[in-house]
Amino acid sequence: MQVRSLSVSVRLRRTKTETAHVSVPITDELTRPSDEGAGRNLDGKKIMDAALELGKDESTHWEQEGEPEILLHPVQCAPESGPIH
Repeated sequence: MQVRSLSVSVRLRRTKTETAHVSVPITDELTRPSDEGAGRNLDGKKIMDAALELGKDESTHWEQEGEPEILLHPVQCAPESGPIH
């Protein structure tokens, strides 16, 4: 006699958080005129935008931070094909 079982497919999402440090070279494009008239000040938004671009570079070294987080996927749907585990 073969025993049959039933199951329900639940879609999960696993998110790994990685961190990296990048060095942003300070150039004239990343500064703005000083509010006090003389000289220039760093433009924080431009520096952060440049850092994000550096993060896309293949040479950026990323390290995993902590354990992956496993949550229910916000969109539940049937598996596309093949067996599920």
